[in-house]
Amino acid sequence: MNLDQHPADRIAPATWEQRDMRRALAARDLKTVYERLQRVGVSQRQIARLTGQSASEIYEVLRGRRVMAHDLLIRIADGLGVPRGYMGLAYDESTEAALDLATATFSSRESERDQVRALLSHAANITMGTSVSEVARWWQPVDREVAPAPSRIGLCDVEHVQALTAAMRALDYRHGGGACRDAVAAQVRWVQQLLEATCSQETRTRLLLALADLHNLAGWTSFDVGMYSTARRHFARALEQAKAVNDLSLAANILYRMGRLHLHRGMHRDALRFFQLGQITAQDSGCGLTVSMLCANEAWAYALVGDRKQMDRSIGRAKDEFIRADHGTAQAWVRFFGEADLYASIGVAKTSLTDANDADVSDAIRFLNQALDHRGADMTRSRIFEATALAVAHLCGGDDKAGKRAARDAVASAATVRSIRTLDRLQPLQEIATRYPADSDIQAIANDIKTLRSAI
Repeated sequence: MNLDQHPADRIAPATWEQRDMRRALAARDLKTVYERLQRVGVSQRQIARLTGQSASEIYEVLRGRRVMAHDLLIRIADGLGVPRGYMGLAYDESTEAALDLATATFSSRESERDQVRALLSHAANITMGTSVSEVARWWQPVDREVAPAPSRIGLCDVEHVQALTAAMRALDYRHGGGACRDAVAAQVRWVQQLLEATCSQETRTRLLLALADLHNLAGWTSFDVGMYSTARRHFARALEQAKAVNDLSLAANILYRMGRLHLHRGMHRDALRFFQLGQITAQDSGCGLTVSMLCANEAWAYALVGDRKQMDRSIGRAKDEFIRADHGTAQAWVRFFGEADLYASIGVAKTSLTDANDADVSDAIRFLNQALDHRGADMTRSRIFEATALAVAHLCGGDDKAGKRAARDAVASAATVRSIRTLDRLQPLQEIATRYPADSDIQAIANDIKTLRSAI
Protein backbone atom coordinates (compact mmCIF):
# COMPACT_ATOMS: atom_id res chain seq x y z
CA MET A 1 0.00 0.00 0.00
CA ASN A 2 1.29 3.47 -0.88
CA LEU A 3 0.87 5.45 2.32
CA ASP A 4 1.43 8.73 0.50
CA GLN A 5 -1.93 8.33 -1.18
CA HIS A 6 -3.75 8.30 2.17
CA PRO A 7 -3.05 11.53 4.11
CA ALA A 8 -5.55 10.66 6.85
CA ASP A 9 -3.80 7.39 7.71
CA ARG A 10 -2.24 7.17 11.11
CA ILE A 11 0.53 4.92 12.35
CA ALA A 12 -0.69 1.80 14.19
CA PRO A 13 -0.37 2.20 18.00
CA ALA A 14 1.35 -1.21 18.21
CA THR A 15 4.30 0.31 16.33
CA TRP A 16 5.33 2.20 19.48
CA GLU A 17 5.24 -0.89 21.69
CA GLN A 18 8.22 -2.69 20.17
CA ARG A 19 11.17 -2.94 22.56
CA ASP A 20 13.71 -1.20 20.25
CA MET A 21 11.23 1.51 19.34
CA ARG A 22 10.46 2.22 23.00
CA ARG A 23 14.19 2.56 23.72
CA ALA A 24 14.64 4.99 20.83
CA LEU A 25 11.66 7.06 21.96
CA ALA A 26 12.91 7.18 25.54
CA ALA A 27 16.29 8.45 24.29
CA ARG A 28 14.57 10.88 21.87
CA ASP A 29 16.64 9.24 19.15
CA LEU A 30 14.50 10.39 16.24
CA LYS A 31 16.98 9.09 13.67
CA THR A 32 16.30 5.53 14.84
CA VAL A 33 12.57 6.24 15.19
CA TYR A 34 12.30 7.50 11.62
CA GLU A 35 14.43 4.65 10.28
CA ARG A 36 12.23 2.07 11.98
CA LEU A 37 9.12 3.77 10.63
CA GLN A 38 10.54 3.54 7.12
CA ARG A 39 11.17 -0.19 7.63
CA VAL A 40 7.44 -0.74 8.23
CA GLY A 41 6.45 1.26 5.14
CA VAL A 42 6.07 4.82 6.43
CA SER A 43 7.63 7.18 3.89
CA GLN A 44 9.66 10.30 4.62
CA ARG A 45 6.88 12.32 3.03
CA GLN A 46 4.29 10.89 5.42
CA ILE A 47 6.55 11.52 8.43
CA ALA A 48 6.93 15.12 7.29
CA ARG A 49 3.19 15.51 6.81
CA LEU A 50 2.35 14.09 10.24
CA THR A 51 5.02 15.99 12.17
CA GLY A 52 4.81 19.29 10.29
CA GLN A 53 8.50 19.13 9.44
CA SER A 54 9.93 19.97 6.04
CA ALA A 55 11.52 17.35 3.80
CA SER A 56 14.92 18.88 4.47
CA GLU A 57 14.39 18.64 8.24
CA ILE A 58 13.51 14.95 7.95
CA TYR A 59 16.63 14.44 5.84
CA GLU A 60 18.79 16.16 8.46
CA VAL A 61 17.31 14.04 11.27
CA LEU A 62 18.05 10.89 9.28
CA ARG A 63 21.60 12.14 8.87
CA GLY A 64 21.92 12.29 12.67
CA ARG A 65 20.81 15.81 13.68
CA ARG A 66 19.32 15.80 17.19
CA VAL A 67 16.02 17.54 17.84
CA MET A 68 16.26 19.43 21.13
CA ALA A 69 13.42 21.99 21.01
CA HIS A 70 10.69 20.98 23.46
CA ASP A 71 7.84 22.40 21.34
CA LEU A 72 9.04 20.53 18.26
CA LEU A 73 9.39 17.26 20.19
CA ILE A 74 5.80 17.61 21.41
CA ARG A 75 4.61 18.36 17.85
CA ILE A 76 6.42 15.27 16.58
CA ALA A 77 5.01 13.04 19.33
CA ASP A 78 1.46 14.30 18.82
CA GLY A 79 1.70 14.14 15.05
CA LEU A 80 2.94 10.56 14.99
CA GLY A 81 0.54 9.47 17.75
CA VAL A 82 3.27 8.65 20.27
CA PRO A 83 2.18 8.90 23.93
CA ARG A 84 4.15 11.88 25.21
CA GLY A 85 5.30 9.97 28.27
CA TYR A 86 7.22 7.55 26.02
CA MET A 87 9.51 10.47 25.13
CA GLY A 88 9.69 11.87 28.65
CA LEU A 89 7.69 14.95 27.68
CA ALA A 90 5.19 16.92 29.77
CA TYR A 91 2.14 14.95 30.82
CA ASP A 92 -0.84 14.91 28.55
CA GLU A 93 -4.16 13.26 29.36
CA SER A 94 -3.16 9.81 28.08
CA THR A 95 0.17 9.91 29.90
CA GLU A 96 -1.44 10.94 33.16
CA ALA A 97 -3.85 8.03 32.87
CA ALA A 98 -1.00 5.67 32.01
CA LEU A 99 1.05 6.77 34.98
CA ASP A 100 -1.99 6.56 37.27
CA LEU A 101 -1.23 9.72 39.18
CA ALA A 102 -4.70 9.74 40.74
CA THR A 103 -4.92 9.21 44.49
CA ALA A 104 -7.91 7.98 46.46
CA THR A 105 -10.13 10.89 45.54
CA PHE A 106 -13.80 10.82 44.65
CA SER A 107 -14.75 12.01 41.20
CA SER A 108 -17.78 14.17 40.58
CA ARG A 109 -21.01 12.37 39.86
CA GLU A 110 -21.10 13.76 36.28
CA SER A 111 -17.64 12.52 35.30
CA GLU A 112 -18.24 9.24 37.11
CA ARG A 113 -21.43 8.68 35.13
CA ASP A 114 -19.40 9.04 31.92
CA GLN A 115 -16.87 6.52 33.24
CA VAL A 116 -19.63 4.07 34.12
CA ARG A 117 -21.28 4.36 30.71
CA ALA A 118 -17.94 3.87 28.96
CA LEU A 119 -17.02 0.86 31.11
CA LEU A 120 -20.45 -0.75 30.76
CA SER A 121 -20.34 -0.34 26.98
CA HIS A 122 -16.79 -1.70 26.91
CA ALA A 123 -17.77 -4.67 29.07
CA ALA A 124 -20.85 -5.42 26.95
CA ASN A 125 -18.81 -5.36 23.72
CA ILE A 126 -16.19 -7.71 25.10
CA THR A 127 -18.70 -10.01 26.80
CA MET A 128 -20.88 -10.39 23.73
CA GLY A 129 -17.87 -11.04 21.49
CA THR A 130 -17.69 -7.75 19.61
CA SER A 131 -14.17 -7.15 18.31
CA VAL A 132 -12.24 -4.47 20.15
CA SER A 133 -8.88 -3.04 19.08
CA GLU A 134 -7.35 -2.92 22.54
CA VAL A 135 -4.37 -5.23 22.12
CA ALA A 136 -1.82 -2.48 21.59
CA ARG A 137 -2.81 -0.82 24.88
CA TRP A 138 -2.04 -3.94 26.93
CA TRP A 139 1.65 -3.13 26.84
CA GLN A 140 1.07 0.38 28.17
CA PRO A 141 1.49 0.69 31.95
CA VAL A 142 -1.54 1.50 34.07
CA ASP A 143 0.71 2.70 36.87
CA ARG A 144 4.32 3.92 37.20
CA GLU A 145 7.59 2.63 35.73
CA VAL A 146 9.26 -0.48 37.12
CA ALA A 147 12.52 -2.39 37.11
CA PRO A 148 13.50 -4.40 33.98
CA ALA A 149 12.05 -7.87 33.51
CA PRO A 150 13.64 -10.93 31.85
CA SER A 151 13.61 -11.13 28.05
CA ARG A 152 12.76 -14.87 28.07
CA ILE A 153 10.27 -16.60 30.37
CA GLY A 154 8.80 -20.04 30.99
CA LEU A 155 5.88 -21.58 32.86
CA CYS A 156 7.72 -21.33 36.17
CA ASP A 157 7.67 -17.51 35.84
CA VAL A 158 3.91 -17.58 35.38
CA GLU A 159 3.53 -19.86 38.40
CA HIS A 160 5.46 -17.32 40.48
CA VAL A 161 2.99 -14.63 39.39
CA GLN A 162 0.04 -16.84 40.34
CA ALA A 163 1.55 -17.60 43.75
CA LEU A 164 2.12 -13.92 44.51
CA THR A 165 -1.42 -13.09 43.40
CA ALA A 166 -2.82 -15.75 45.74
CA ALA A 167 -0.74 -14.41 48.64
CA MET A 168 -1.88 -10.83 48.08
CA ARG A 169 -5.49 -11.92 47.69
CA ALA A 170 -5.25 -13.53 51.13
CA LEU A 171 -3.86 -10.27 52.55
CA ASP A 172 -6.77 -8.37 51.04
CA TYR A 173 -9.32 -10.73 52.60
CA ARG A 174 -7.79 -10.45 56.05
CA HIS A 175 -6.48 -6.89 56.24
CA GLY A 176 -8.26 -4.93 53.50
CA GLY A 177 -7.14 -3.46 50.20
CA GLY A 178 -5.10 -0.73 51.89
CA ALA A 179 -2.70 -3.37 53.21
CA CYS A 180 -1.68 -4.57 49.74
CA ARG A 181 -3.08 -2.29 47.00
CA ASP A 182 0.25 -0.66 46.18
CA ALA A 183 2.03 -4.01 46.23
CA VAL A 184 -0.54 -5.43 43.80
CA ALA A 185 -0.18 -2.40 41.52
CA ALA A 186 3.60 -2.74 41.58
CA GLN A 187 3.31 -6.42 40.68
CA VAL A 188 0.99 -5.53 37.78
CA ARG A 189 3.55 -3.06 36.45
CA TRP A 190 6.33 -5.62 36.63
CA VAL A 191 4.32 -8.48 35.11
CA GLN A 192 3.14 -6.31 32.21
CA GLN A 193 6.75 -6.18 31.03
CA LEU A 194 6.72 -9.96 30.60
CA LEU A 195 4.33 -9.51 27.65
CA GLU A 196 7.38 -8.43 25.64
CA ALA A 197 9.42 -11.48 26.64
CA THR A 198 10.12 -14.43 24.36
CA CYS A 199 8.14 -17.54 25.35
CA SER A 200 6.08 -20.45 24.05
CA GLN A 201 2.45 -19.98 23.06
CA GLU A 202 1.34 -21.99 26.10
CA THR A 203 3.35 -19.75 28.40
CA ARG A 204 1.95 -16.61 26.75
CA THR A 205 -1.62 -17.84 27.19
CA ARG A 206 -0.99 -18.69 30.84
CA LEU A 207 0.71 -15.32 31.33
CA LEU A 208 -2.25 -13.39 29.93
CA LEU A 209 -4.59 -15.31 32.23
CA ALA A 210 -2.36 -14.69 35.26
CA LEU A 211 -2.08 -10.99 34.39
CA ALA A 212 -5.85 -10.73 33.93
CA ASP A 213 -6.35 -12.17 37.42
CA LEU A 214 -3.74 -9.77 38.79
CA HIS A 215 -5.50 -6.78 37.18
CA ASN A 216 -8.73 -8.12 38.65
CA LEU A 217 -7.18 -8.09 42.12
CA ALA A 218 -5.68 -4.64 41.49
CA GLY A 219 -9.14 -3.36 40.59
CA TRP A 220 -10.69 -4.94 43.67
CA THR A 221 -8.10 -3.58 46.10
CA SER A 222 -8.27 -0.15 44.44
CA PHE A 223 -12.04 -0.18 44.88
CA ASP A 224 -11.58 -1.11 48.53
CA VAL A 225 -9.54 2.02 49.21
CA GLY A 226 -11.77 4.40 47.25
CA MET A 227 -9.75 4.61 44.01
CA TYR A 228 -12.78 4.06 41.80
CA SER A 229 -11.41 5.40 38.50
CA THR A 230 -8.25 3.34 38.89
CA ALA A 231 -10.34 0.28 39.74
CA ARG A 232 -12.37 0.67 36.57
CA ARG A 233 -9.23 0.84 34.43
CA HIS A 234 -7.82 -2.33 35.98
CA PHE A 235 -11.15 -4.17 35.60
CA ALA A 236 -11.40 -3.13 31.94
CA ARG A 237 -7.89 -4.41 31.22
CA ALA A 238 -8.57 -7.63 33.15
CA LEU A 239 -11.73 -8.31 31.15
CA GLU A 240 -9.95 -7.75 27.82
CA GLN A 241 -7.23 -10.22 28.69
CA ALA A 242 -9.55 -12.84 30.17
CA LYS A 243 -11.65 -12.79 27.00
CA ALA A 244 -8.51 -12.85 24.83
CA VAL A 245 -7.64 -16.28 26.26
CA ASN A 246 -11.32 -17.26 26.42
CA ASP A 247 -11.44 -17.88 30.17
CA LEU A 248 -15.12 -17.21 30.75
CA SER A 249 -15.01 -18.07 34.44
CA LEU A 250 -12.54 -15.26 35.11
CA ALA A 251 -14.38 -12.88 32.77
CA ALA A 252 -17.59 -13.50 34.74
CA ASN A 253 -15.75 -12.92 38.01
CA ILE A 254 -14.45 -9.58 36.73
CA LEU A 255 -17.96 -8.53 35.71
CA TYR A 256 -19.16 -9.49 39.20
CA ARG A 257 -16.54 -7.20 40.74
CA MET A 258 -17.50 -4.39 38.36
CA GLY A 259 -21.05 -4.83 39.59
CA ARG A 260 -20.02 -4.73 43.23
CA LEU A 261 -18.14 -1.48 42.71
CA HIS A 262 -21.20 0.22 41.26
CA LEU A 263 -23.53 -1.32 43.81
CA HIS A 264 -21.37 0.29 46.48
CA ARG A 265 -21.49 3.63 44.66
CA GLY A 266 -25.29 3.60 44.70
CA MET A 267 -25.56 2.95 40.94
CA HIS A 268 -27.88 0.00 41.42
CA ARG A 269 -29.19 -0.38 37.87
CA ASP A 270 -25.70 -0.12 36.40
CA ALA A 271 -24.56 -2.76 38.88
CA LEU A 272 -27.45 -4.99 37.82
CA ARG A 273 -26.35 -4.73 34.18
CA PHE A 274 -22.81 -5.78 35.06
CA PHE A 275 -24.19 -8.74 37.05
CA GLN A 276 -26.43 -9.72 34.12
CA LEU A 277 -23.49 -9.63 31.71
CA GLY A 278 -21.57 -11.70 34.22
CA GLN A 279 -24.34 -14.26 34.49
CA ILE A 280 -24.40 -14.72 30.70
CA THR A 281 -20.66 -15.30 30.74
CA ALA A 282 -20.82 -17.55 33.81
CA GLN A 283 -23.42 -19.79 32.16
CA ASP A 284 -21.21 -20.15 29.09
CA SER A 285 -18.24 -21.00 31.33
CA GLY A 286 -20.02 -24.03 32.80
CA CYS A 287 -18.94 -23.05 36.33
CA GLY A 288 -21.98 -23.46 38.56
CA LEU A 289 -20.31 -21.74 41.50
CA THR A 290 -19.73 -18.61 39.40
CA VAL A 291 -23.37 -18.66 38.25
CA SER A 292 -24.49 -18.95 41.88
CA MET A 293 -22.32 -15.99 42.88
CA LEU A 294 -23.71 -13.80 40.08
CA CYS A 295 -27.31 -14.76 40.87
CA ALA A 296 -26.85 -14.03 44.58
CA ASN A 297 -25.53 -10.57 43.77
CA GLU A 298 -28.26 -9.98 41.23
CA ALA A 299 -30.71 -10.62 44.05
CA TRP A 300 -29.07 -7.87 46.10
CA ALA A 301 -29.30 -5.43 43.17
CA TYR A 302 -32.93 -6.35 42.49
CA ALA A 303 -33.74 -5.71 46.15
CA LEU A 304 -32.20 -2.26 45.97
CA VAL A 305 -34.27 -1.33 42.92
CA GLY A 306 -37.42 -2.65 44.61
CA ASP A 307 -38.06 -5.74 42.46
CA ARG A 308 -38.98 -8.36 45.07
CA LYS A 309 -40.16 -10.92 42.50
CA GLN A 310 -36.87 -10.94 40.60
CA MET A 311 -34.95 -10.94 43.89
CA ASP A 312 -36.72 -14.13 44.98
CA ARG A 313 -36.06 -15.78 41.62
CA SER A 314 -32.37 -14.90 41.76
CA ILE A 315 -32.08 -16.21 45.33
CA GLY A 316 -33.73 -19.46 44.32
CA ARG A 317 -31.40 -19.98 41.39
CA ALA A 318 -28.34 -19.01 43.46
CA LYS A 319 -29.21 -21.76 45.95
CA ASP A 320 -29.84 -24.36 43.24
CA GLU A 321 -26.63 -23.60 41.35
CA PHE A 322 -24.63 -23.63 44.58
CA ILE A 323 -25.88 -27.10 45.48
CA ARG A 324 -25.11 -28.49 42.01
CA ALA A 325 -21.72 -26.78 41.64
CA ASP A 326 -18.46 -28.72 41.62
CA HIS A 327 -16.68 -26.80 44.37
CA GLY A 328 -13.55 -28.92 44.15
CA THR A 329 -12.62 -27.70 40.66
CA ALA A 330 -13.40 -24.01 41.22
CA GLN A 331 -10.76 -21.54 40.08
CA ALA A 332 -8.84 -19.42 42.61
CA TRP A 333 -10.80 -16.24 41.86
CA VAL A 334 -14.20 -17.78 42.75
CA ARG A 335 -13.13 -20.27 45.41
CA PHE A 336 -13.95 -17.75 48.16
CA PHE A 337 -17.68 -18.05 47.40
CA GLY A 338 -18.75 -20.64 49.96
CA GLU A 339 -21.78 -21.09 52.18
CA ALA A 340 -20.91 -18.01 54.21
CA ASP A 341 -20.99 -15.80 51.11
CA LEU A 342 -24.21 -17.32 49.81
CA TYR A 343 -25.98 -16.81 53.14
CA ALA A 344 -24.55 -13.31 53.52
CA SER A 345 -25.73 -12.27 50.03
CA ILE A 346 -29.24 -13.49 50.76
CA GLY A 347 -29.30 -11.81 54.16
CA VAL A 348 -28.08 -8.48 52.80
CA ALA A 349 -30.58 -8.67 49.92
CA LYS A 350 -33.43 -9.18 52.40
CA THR A 351 -32.36 -6.16 54.45
CA SER A 352 -31.97 -4.05 51.29
CA LEU A 353 -35.58 -4.41 50.12
CA THR A 354 -37.22 -1.03 49.79
CA ASP A 355 -40.40 -2.50 51.34
CA ALA A 356 -38.82 -4.94 53.83
CA ASN A 357 -41.31 -6.35 56.35
CA ASP A 358 -40.89 -8.18 59.65
CA ALA A 359 -40.59 -11.54 57.88
CA ASP A 360 -37.82 -10.17 55.66
CA VAL A 361 -35.93 -8.84 58.68
CA SER A 362 -36.32 -12.18 60.46
CA ASP A 363 -35.04 -14.06 57.40
CA ALA A 364 -32.13 -11.62 57.06
CA ILE A 365 -31.08 -12.17 60.68
CA ARG A 366 -31.20 -15.95 60.22
CA PHE A 367 -29.10 -15.90 57.04
CA LEU A 368 -26.57 -13.40 58.40
CA ASN A 369 -26.08 -15.49 61.55
CA GLN A 370 -25.54 -18.54 59.37
CA ALA A 371 -22.99 -16.59 57.34
CA LEU A 372 -21.05 -15.59 60.45
CA ASP A 373 -21.16 -19.17 61.75
CA HIS A 374 -19.51 -20.39 58.54
CA ARG A 375 -17.11 -17.47 58.13
CA GLY A 376 -13.43 -18.22 58.68
CA ALA A 377 -11.14 -15.99 60.71
CA ASP A 378 -9.13 -15.20 57.57
CA MET A 379 -12.05 -13.24 56.07
CA THR A 380 -12.02 -10.27 58.46
CA ARG A 381 -13.54 -7.74 56.07
CA SER A 382 -16.44 -10.01 55.17
CA ARG A 383 -17.17 -10.63 58.85
CA ILE A 384 -17.36 -6.85 59.36
CA PHE A 385 -19.85 -6.50 56.50
CA GLU A 386 -22.03 -9.26 57.89
CA ALA A 387 -21.86 -8.05 61.50
CA THR A 388 -22.82 -4.55 60.33
CA ALA A 389 -25.81 -5.81 58.35
CA LEU A 390 -26.82 -8.02 61.30
CA ALA A 391 -26.65 -5.07 63.70
CA VAL A 392 -28.87 -2.97 61.45
CA ALA A 393 -31.35 -5.85 61.07
CA HIS A 394 -31.56 -6.41 64.83
CA LEU A 395 -32.00 -2.72 65.58
CA CYS A 396 -34.69 -2.40 62.90
CA GLY A 397 -36.37 -5.50 64.31
CA GLY A 398 -36.39 -4.11 67.84
CA ASP A 399 -33.73 -6.34 69.43
CA ASP A 400 -31.49 -3.56 70.71
CA LYS A 401 -29.30 -5.84 72.83
CA ALA A 402 -28.34 -8.11 69.92
CA GLY A 403 -28.00 -5.09 67.66
CA LYS A 404 -25.53 -3.38 69.98
CA ARG A 405 -23.48 -6.56 70.36
CA ALA A 406 -23.16 -7.04 66.59
CA ALA A 407 -22.43 -3.33 66.08
CA ARG A 408 -19.62 -3.35 68.65
CA ASP A 409 -18.08 -6.41 66.98
CA ALA A 410 -18.25 -4.72 63.57
CA VAL A 411 -16.72 -1.45 64.75
CA ALA A 412 -13.93 -3.13 66.71
CA SER A 413 -12.95 -5.25 63.71
CA ALA A 414 -13.19 -2.29 61.32
CA ALA A 415 -10.38 -0.61 63.23
CA THR A 416 -8.06 -3.51 62.29
CA VAL A 417 -8.43 -3.34 58.50
CA ARG A 418 -7.42 -0.73 55.94
CA SER A 419 -10.56 -0.42 53.88
CA ILE A 420 -12.55 2.69 53.02
CA ARG A 421 -15.30 0.42 51.71
CA THR A 422 -15.66 -1.14 55.16
CA LEU A 423 -16.05 2.27 56.77
CA ASP A 424 -18.64 3.24 54.16
CA ARG A 425 -20.63 0.13 55.01
CA LEU A 426 -20.77 1.25 58.67
CA GLN A 427 -22.67 4.40 57.72
CA PRO A 428 -26.17 2.89 58.21
CA LEU A 429 -25.25 2.28 61.85
CA GLN A 430 -24.46 5.96 62.23
CA GLU A 431 -27.76 6.89 60.64
CA ILE A 432 -29.78 4.51 62.78
CA ALA A 433 -28.20 5.95 65.93
CA THR A 434 -30.22 9.14 65.39
CA ARG A 435 -33.28 7.14 66.45
CA TYR A 436 -31.69 6.50 69.85
CA PRO A 437 -30.59 9.94 71.11
CA ALA A 438 -30.88 8.86 74.76
CA ASP A 439 -29.13 5.49 74.42
CA SER A 440 -25.53 6.06 75.53
CA ASP A 441 -24.33 2.68 74.18
CA ILE A 442 -25.59 3.33 70.67
CA GLN A 443 -24.31 6.90 70.74
CA ALA A 444 -20.87 5.61 71.78
CA ILE A 445 -20.90 3.20 68.83
CA ALA A 446 -21.88 6.05 66.50
CA ASN A 447 -19.06 8.21 67.85
CA ASP A 448 -16.55 5.38 67.32
CA ILE A 449 -17.68 5.09 63.70
CA LYS A 450 -17.38 8.83 63.26
CA THR A 451 -13.83 8.71 64.63
CA LEU A 452 -12.88 5.89 62.22
CA ARG A 453 -14.38 7.69 59.24
CA SER A 454 -12.73 11.00 60.11
CA ALA A 455 -9.34 9.29 59.90
CA ILE A 456 -9.78 8.53 56.18
